[in-house]
Amino acid sequence: MAWTDYSTAPAPGTPICTTEQVGRVLSVGVNTANGCFPLLVVRVGEAFRAYVNACPHQYLPLDYRGTQLLSADGTMLLCTAHGARFNLATGAAVDGVDCGLDPVPVAVTDQMLIIGAPS
Repeated sequence: MAWTDYSTAPAPGTPICTTEQVGRVLSVGVNTANGCFPLLVVRVGEAFRAYVNACPHQYLPLDYRGTQLLSADGTMLLCTAHGARFNLATGAAVDGVDCGLDPVPVAVTDQMLIIGAPS
């Protein structure tokens, strides 16, 4: 499923958070007219990536059962519900599921992360 298929998908230009709020990974809800859109924002070096916070196994948030979302080596996102692992930089499935996380385009404007245009 593409991120734009979610009923709560925010419009391009919607603010997410400031860049300072993102350590390595930030779970955040982006409020839209249709409800709250679950988002994971990750910092990879100086770049930012974002994914829908929904494990493709059961569409539960990755942080459903806890806040420890990074692997010990910091290269993977972990699903706390059933242990699936995803590449931090790409969202691709590494173990536990057959498909990866839905990427969400983001852009930085004046130290603010915003939803980018769909590709």
